[in-house]
Amino acid sequence: MSAPAVVVVLVTAPDVDAGKRIAQALVEPGLAACVNVVPGLTSIYRWKRTVEEASEVLLLVKTTRERVDACRAALATVHPYEVPEFVVLDADQVAPAYAAWVADETRGPAQ
Repeated sequence: MSAPAVVVVLVTAPDVDAGKRIAQALVEPGLAACVNVVPGLTSIYRWKRTVEEASEVLLLVKTTRERVDACRAALATVHPYEVPEFVVLDADQVAPAYAAWVADETRGPAQ
């Protein structure tokens, strides 16, 4: 039996502290195996018909396809943005050992 499909979810956050809170909210209950908090991002985007620029951090969330909906729901409860970014990318080439680790870690917290 093969491991569940690994996905990477892109999420932006306003700063490192918010990024770490979001990461903890996803990793602690086993919704994600790992979240990288990458600082130094400059985002230019349209918001309510105005072009905005903001410093942000990028979160790279590693989880399984089966946990995507639960990640989205958890993110909605902890993210400070009115409309948080949530972009799911399928990972079509994943080392088997890494995929197995992601699958094992997203089964929920240790009992």
